[in-house]
Amino acid sequence: MAKVSTLSWSSFVGLFNAQGLYQVGYAWLFGMTLWVTFIGGTIAFKTLPRQQFGTLQHRTFPIYFVISIALSSGLLGVWVYSHPSVLTNYLSPLEGDVAQAYALAAVVLSQAANHAVIGPLTSKTMFKRHKLEKEEGKAYNEPTVSAEMKALNKTFAQLHGISSLANLTAFLALLFHGLWIGNTGAGIKNIL
Repeated sequence: MAKVSTLSWSSFVGLFNAQGLYQVGYAWLFGMTLWVTFIGGTIAFKTLPRQQFGTLQHRTFPIYFVISIALSSGLLGVWVYSHPSVLTNYLSPLEGDVAQAYALAAVVLSQAANHAVIGPLTSKTMFKRHKLEKEEGKAYNEPTVSAEMKALNKTFAQLHGISSLANLTAFLALLFHGLWIGNTGAGIKNIL
């Protein structure tokens, strides 16, 4: 039979420990990544005119990436602190704790690449396309657009694909980590 607990002020305050905060941080990161990747972006794409959608993404993605980098870095740091064998066995990616550190590192790296390199290049290309559309008086996808627009379209498609792949990598790594800690527990040590 399950243990019955009574909530008191001290038991409530006791919830704010490393294990509880790790779970909240993970839930925030996973939920945010799920929303941005599959739900919010799709709704915005279907609702807003294309150029407004691009401007929205240009404004929101840097914030999303910074929060994602901060949360995943924090989770990685706490994970390694709580599982010190990661440091000695880092060349053994099939070891469960090490695999989880790699998963969290993949999130940090893919979101950092998106924030620092891929995202800014994608936005720059998108705004060049917007400017050229106005100059040519044609939408980017009309058959008679200039060679310059066709080159921008190709570059944008490549950058957007790389950005999407990096974000999907982060999502899948977080899904793997969530399934792992849901089945084995996170084993987070109290920091204080």
